This record gives sequence, C-alpha cells and structure tokens, in this order.
Amino acid sequence: MKQNAIVAGVGMTHFGKHLDIGLKAIGAEAVQAAVKDAGISLDDIQAAYVGNAAAGLVTGQECIRGQVILRSIGLGRIPVVNVENACASGSTAFHQATAMVTAGAYDVVLCLGAEKLYSEDRKKSFSAFSGAVDVELMQIIMENLQQSAAKGGASAGASGAGEKRSMFMDIYAMAARSHMERYGTTAAQYAMVSAKNSRHGSMNPRAQFREELTVEQVLASPMIAEPLTRPMCSPIGDGAAAVILVSERKARELGITKPVRVVSTILRSGWDHGLDEDGCGDVCAREAYEDAGVGPSGISVIELHDASAPGEIFAYEYLGLCPKGEGGKLVQDGVTRLGGRQPVNTSGGLLRKGHPIGATGAAQIVELTEQLQGRSGARQVAGARVALAQNGGGNIGTDVAAMCISVLRI
Repeated sequence: MKQNAIVAGVGMTHFGKHLDIGLKAIGAEAVQAAVKDAGISLDDIQAAYVGNAAAGLVTGQECIRGQVILRSIGLGRIPVVNVENACASGSTAFHQATAMVTAGAYDVVLCLGAEKLYSEDRKKSFSAFSGAVDVELMQIIMENLQQSAAKGGASAGASGAGEKRSMFMDIYAMAARSHMERYGTTAAQYAMVSAKNSRHGSMNPRAQFREELTVEQVLASPMIAEPLTRPMCSPIGDGAAAVILVSERKARELGITKPVRVVSTILRSGWDHGLDEDGCGDVCAREAYEDAGVGPSGISVIELHDASAPGEIFAYEYLGLCPKGEGGKLVQDGVTRLGGRQPVNTSGGLLRKGHPIGATGAAQIVELTEQLQGRSGARQVAGARVALAQNGGGNIGTDVAAMCISVLRI
C-alpha cells in the first residue's frame, strides 16, 4: 500500500543498564524529546501505538503498559494501542501508526517503543527471550540446539541456553555454523561485523557500549556459543525511542522543511518452508523495494537487526545487498562500514547501541531520520537520501516469527 505518513520528530534515551529508573520515566523521556523535536504539544497527539515485549515478565506491568507510561506525563483521552510482537514490537508499532496516518484516521500519531530488561534476577531477563519461540516445543528446541552444538564441536554451546544467556544466541550460533559449512563464511568475518559496529557505536552518545574493538579483540573475547564470542552477541538493555508521525496536511501546517517520508513499511509473519526456499526476510524485502520504487543499490543507509553478528550477514543476503553466501565477503570488503558504499548500522546496531527489545524498531527509525536530515554528527553518511530499517522478532521452525521492513526517503 502506498504510504504518505511523514516523520515529524524523533526522540530517544541513552540505552543501557538503568536499574534505578522505571519504565514510565524511560518512556516519558523519549516521548518528550520527540514532541519537542516535532515542534508540537502533547495535546496535538491523536493516537499512540506503544511497543513493549517484556514488561509483564520483568516488571510485572501487564495489560496497560502504554497507558501507564503516557498518563505519567499527562497524556490521556486518546486511543492507546499496546503492541507486543517480540523483538519487532517497536517496528510493528511504527507500522501500525504509519498505516493509521496513511488511512486518514489521524493527523498526528505517536509511536513509542520502551523496554526494561535488566533485573537483579538474570533468569527473569532471559525468560523474556525464551518466550519468543513455541514454548510447547521447548524440549524439542533445546534438544535440537544441544545436538547441533555436539555435532559442531561447540562445547560452550552445549549447555546454559536460556539460563546463562538468551537462547536466541544458541539459535544464531547454530545458523552461523551452518552458514560457515555451506558457504565458507569465517568466524573472522563475523568478528568484522562486531568490530565495524563498535566503531560506529563509539561515535554514538546514546549507545550502550562506546569502546571500539578490533577484529582480534572480538575473536579473543569469552566464548558464548561457538562461534559467537561475547561482542558478537547483542546485550540486554533498558531504553526507549519515540517517533511522531503526521499527515502531509499537518506537515505543511507545521512548516516541516526536511520531511522524512515513509515510502514503504511491510509487516509479515514467517511460515514453514524449505531451507532453500525464500523466507519472510526475502519476501518482505522485495515488497518493501517494490512499494518504495527503489532497489537494494538505491539505499543510502541501513539499520538492521544484528541481534548477533551472523544475523547481520544473513540480513545482507536476504535484503539483496549481495548474493546468497557472500555476506561475509561484503563486510570484509568494507562495503557496510561508514565511508563504504552502503553503511549498515551507523548507530552501532543492536550489538553496541543495545537491544531493549520493544524499543529497538523505533530506535532504528530515530537513527535513520537523523541520518536523512544530516543530524548524525561524526557518523553522518554523506548525501543520505533513502534509508531502510529491518527488524525481526521471535523464531518458529526455520523462520522468523515477525518481520518488519520500512523504507524512508528525504
């Protein structure tokens, strides 16, 4: 469907460990920043879509998460829709908010993604991820992960999934070993993703981790689940990001001089298919490019879901940045770093910016909006005109549970 929503303003907190700050304060900070950036007041907002995945498990706040956050800053009366869609919660909220503006239902809509994952009880945090698979098949899933680790000689990956770490790191590790066996991808190439994103994140004041790492340092770090070392795995985090979306009429009224237009936003769930058949990522990417009237080579800057370093390489391939099996070569050739032909994860990505699940998708839109408007400082991509955000969540069988891909244009 042709989109006509415009990003009027964005706001985002620092991502990190905020044990002393509640979900309401985190969400409020992002909303107030976005409202100020858009040059509107809270009273102008006509509806809100709020992405959050784990508050029920981590903080105990269920059912009315968005209303609790927004009422704390005096925003009531409006429809508030709570969106939970695993790691794609924030991007799904963005998709829904965009659709309502495009449909003409509202002129001003808030998209907010907010999450608190840090807890004194680490198992409580990891349980948020364990619920993003088919829990009725949990025993089978765990057995498959252990069998894969044993087959691949992955001693670190043989135990601890869901207890010492998110079980998704084991899922990514299994896929990473398969990619290495099939295409010759190397652990060093996975490490290049982490090193690249650490360089980008070192220039992002809102990133959770600011230390720049070399490929050698990444490879020498503690092993989590072979071949993934710690810097190849995204950290849990607390944080929020907000986006104000407006109609073309409202944009003219506000006098927006550098409108960032949402030209495509595609949301799908995965399905059962063969390993050699196109999956959710491939199909969403094709549809997003078609709606936006642009191909992969026409994208200036990309924020994608690097929950693990291999995940970024897999995304290169289904986004069409390179042929299947050549994602490792793409990062090795420097194409996706700042200064390269097609910079990816200029924010530092999930690996360095952090991954507060419900906030991640909205944070991608914040980064890309600022890139398109030339507001990214040291990590600015010169001449950025078209941007793409890819955010996935959950896993069922051989495919992602939810996937959202959006294209923005200045």
